Amino acid sequence: MGPLEGITIIELAGIGPGPFCGMMLADMGATVIRVERTGPSGLGSLPGDVLARGRKSVAVNLKNPEGQAVVLKLCEKADAIFEGFRPGVAERMGVGPEDCWKVNPKLVYGRMTGWGQEGPLSQASGHDINYISLVGALHAIGRKGQTPVPPLNLVGDFGGGGMLLAFGMVCALLEAQKSGKGQVVDAAMVDGAATLMAMFFTFKNLGMWNDKERQVNLLDGGAHFYDTYETKDGKYISLGSIEPQFYELLLQKAELDRDKFGNQMNFGAWPELKVELAEVIKQKTRDEWCEIMEGSDVCFAPVLNLSEAPEHPHNKLRKTFVELDGVLQPAPSPRFSRTEAELTNSAPKVGQDTDAVLTDCGFSAEEIAKLRENGDVA
Repeated sequence: MGPLEGITIIELAGIGPGPFCGMMLADMGATVIRVERTGPSGLGSLPGDVLARGRKSVAVNLKNPEGQAVVLKLCEKADAIFEGFRPGVAERMGVGPEDCWKVNPKLVYGRMTGWGQEGPLSQASGHDINYISLVGALHAIGRKGQTPVPPLNLVGDFGGGGMLLAFGMVCALLEAQKSGKGQVVDAAMVDGAATLMAMFFTFKNLGMWNDKERQVNLLDGGAHFYDTYETKDGKYISLGSIEPQFYELLLQKAELDRDKFGNQMNFGAWPELKVELAEVIKQKTRDEWCEIMEGSDVCFAPVLNLSEAPEHPHNKLRKTFVELDGVLQPAPSPRFSRTEAELTNSAPKVGQDTDAVLTDCGFSAEEIAKLRENGDVA
């Protein structure tokens, strides 16, 4: 099931955004074959590893020419391959784009890096926090007068990295159907994080964003009507009453003083109004505010933790979270009306599908046994 059913993709296993890309593609019905290392250096996956779900796993020694030949053999029948090595590493292992195109000119070749395939930082180590720092994203997140706050690793690794790699690969797969030729998809987290900042560059271009300070703008917690607030029981709620009609409803539901709160866009009053609104919100528990505001056009939601989120009635009705093999996890998204995505299996054990995958690719039982004996596969 899923819109990518019939597409075969090779994943040279890595960490973070690469597996997230593989998960998204597998969720959509693609057959994703996860090539992992042999021996104790293999990454493997824990039983609760959601990012590794939906795959087949083969273990290959890419340091051996025979192991490299196995990957190239897999590429013959595949539609795409992706890797998350530093620039040049795949070429040195004999599985770079040119190597793969010799056996399959139509193959789409995805590359996931932090800094990109070229540039003065391309060979440097880095993590999400560094990539989003370089494009202005991290500077914009945090409280006034305090240090910037890392937004987990959602912006660089997953939003700007794995998700855009999956998008880029599907784009290239569509183009390959017309041209009959593969191409490289250079997905850099620094580029993707910059793409996610498009609206804020728009705001800045229009003179609507102060990029010198934090928590002074509409969407960075500067506005009293767009922020989180602590409740009486030490929990939190979120408000996003931007539009005038939604703000009017907030005034009604929270019983706010119109003489003080009536001028919504009086920027100079925002800090004072934030303090007063915080005092109002703290007079009731989170559940009490849910009774008053949830489901209305106030633009309200309780701030839930990872244990609470799957139990919320809205998430339960939509089956936003599902359980597979005893592991609770986010369901595939987006959803399709006809080619519905379906979770088929949890994270595989390293090499659990080696024999089956190699057999499908044309290797005989004797050839597989020899590869195992020589340590080329496991």
